[in-house]
Order: sequence, then structure tokens, then C-alpha cells
Amino acid sequence: MNAYSRLMDGLYLLCMGIAAVALLIMVTVIPIGIFARYVLNGALSWPEPVAIVCMIIFTFIGAPVGLRAGTHICVSMVTDRLSETGQKWAQRLCNLLLIVVCLILLQASYSLCEAMWIQPLAALPAVTYGEMYLPIPIGALFTLLFVIERILNGDQSQRPLVTLGGTH
Repeated sequence: MNAYSRLMDGLYLLCMGIAAVALLIMVTVIPIGIFARYVLNGALSWPEPVAIVCMIIFTFIGAPVGLRAGTHICVSMVTDRLSETGQKWAQRLCNLLLIVVCLILLQASYSLCEAMWIQPLAALPAVTYGEMYLPIPIGALFTLLFVIERILNGDQSQRPLVTLGGTH
């Protein structure tokens, strides 16, 4: 294992931890909002925007984890029927297309964050829309790094660290 894969191992664990904390906060905050609205008859303004921010974090920081672990949604009906050489070419094409998508997403989401950086959320004035959308370009960058790792070092989904969660 080379230094880049060790660095990606750390990034993988960091992304997994951040996504897990975001999910934990989200599933804690939503019942608080429901309880306040229907039991205490007093709706709180902050649970919904906090849950939305957590969902954005969970989605865009958790997606690179799924990509590296090979647990993302994929349809392999066609590629499974290809020869070994055809499968390698399909994988290369997939990696190339994923790089293009990551670069487009990175550029577009960075522009979005930049444009919305000073616009505060009404329910959480300490947080701006630019900060709320920041996980999108970060997640695109992390995904790009994991795709580069897959190109350089091959599939990482069967390594002991990656199968740690027992999802395979």
C-alpha cells in the first residue's frame, strides 16, 4: 500500500465519521421538532434547517465513502456480460466520466457557495447559505480523490479497512 492510499484511508475514516455524526444529529433533531410542534404546541424554527444542513453533509460527504467501499448503486447487467477486456474499458470509461462529473460539480457548487456566502439562513442567522452548501464542493473533491486512487491503485472495496462496516 502506498502513501496515497494511506492518506485516502484517513480521508475515508474522516468522511465516514462526519457523515455518521451528521446522520445522528439529523435523527435527533427531527423528533425534537415533532415533539415541540405536536406535544408542546410550539413549533421551533431551528430543527428543520439543522436537519437540512445535516442531510446535505450526510449526502455529499458520505457519497465518497460509498464510492470507495463499492456500496453505491450500480447497474452491472451489461458490464457483467462483457469480456474481461471489455470490463476494464468500461471501468476506465466510468472513471473518466466520474472525473468529468466531479469537476463540473466542483466548479458549479463552488460558484454557488461563492454567490451565496453572505446570505444568512432566516432560521439560523449565524449560518449562511454559502456555508450550508459547502459540503457539496468538498464532497465532489473527496470523490475525485477517491476516483484518482481507484485509477492509480485499483479497486479498494475489498481492503480490511474499507470492509470494516461489514457492508459486503
